[in-house]
Amino acid sequence: MKNRGVHLQYSFLPNGQHGADVHNPLFDLLSALRDHGSIQHAARALGASYRHVWGALKHWQETLGEPLVTWAQGQPARLTPFAERLLWAEARARTRLTPHIEALRAELERVLADALDGSQQVLTVFASHDLALPRLRERASRDHQLHIELKFAGSLDALRALADGRCLAAGFHVPPLTQGAQVFARGLKPLLRPGRHKLIGCMRRMQGLMVAPGNPLHLHDLTDLTLRPLRFIQRQSGSGTRLLTEHLMARRGIDPARCAGLAVTAEDSHVAVAAAIASGVADAGVGIEAAARAFGLGFVPLIEEDYFLVCLADALEHPAMLRLRDALASRTWHAALNDLPGYAPSHGGEVLSLTRALPWWNFRQRKSRAGAHRPLAVQPSLTEPSV
Repeated sequence: MKNRGVHLQYSFLPNGQHGADVHNPLFDLLSALRDHGSIQHAARALGASYRHVWGALKHWQETLGEPLVTWAQGQPARLTPFAERLLWAEARARTRLTPHIEALRAELERVLADALDGSQQVLTVFASHDLALPRLRERASRDHQLHIELKFAGSLDALRALADGRCLAAGFHVPPLTQGAQVFARGLKPLLRPGRHKLIGCMRRMQGLMVAPGNPLHLHDLTDLTLRPLRFIQRQSGSGTRLLTEHLMARRGIDPARCAGLAVTAEDSHVAVAAAIASGVADAGVGIEAAARAFGLGFVPLIEEDYFLVCLADALEHPAMLRLRDALASRTWHAALNDLPGYAPSHGGEVLSLTRALPWWNFRQRKSRAGAHRPLAVQPSLTEPSV
């Protein structure tokens, strides 16, 4: 058997990369062949000649020592089972690594920014995984001379990074609840202190069940997960979506042990969960709508949530934080959100009182006088049913 190795490299180009895609010509070729069913049409989709694609296909088959395509007279070209497994395995591995690729690219961009322009402000942000924040980073760099060193982590890990002084701002998300939020209170209260921390409005997004295209299992709520054996894929412990899932299950009286699929390996990003469902490894998982749509999945809305950034109160006037707040209040950021499925602007750049933005914070205290601690006005949203 031939020795096979993986070599990684990166480059500096005039235009920044969007997202965390890592391209490889082999998988671009396999995807084109799968989607178009012939070498001729695949070549046209790739902007290459038939001869080039044919030669590349032969090269990769010799390199891997396995056939990649089968075809018969008058029949479309099809990927071999080996090629199908290889394509899906690579896609899952790449999506799992998305947060780490984003962090590496942000660090390299910071190196380049520091070398080229010493006047640019740098802001380190640990944040719960999200598909819109890379767009914020691009616009902040382009329009506000702010380089956001974005590092994805679970909501609780992001807040711990802020407490440890490893970042100036952290990102986490919670639904706009007014009571019955014990799961969130238990996880977040030790890490946030009224007066010490200040929230900055960022956005609102939709969370729901990601399911196979067309929702063939007819899943309409988390309670459906208990009615039959399903492969339900969870997010990692400490993530905001894991807290949300536990909260919704508790509100519906669901015993997690009844969801047989909870034994499926937990993933650390929305796109990794979506990739697992798209590849047939799992039947359903909780995630944001944008990730489901990106993989062509079905999506069952469950609840809207607010995504906040938080910093220490004495960091509000830091030059980098001021530029961040300007970027969040900008029309270009609002337009970027409106282009993503399930996203909407919400209090962009506004400094928010923790106890007003999170009204459940005081859900065990006596009622305050009329008008005190009134929850923030929020957009009409899909809310969870009372139980």
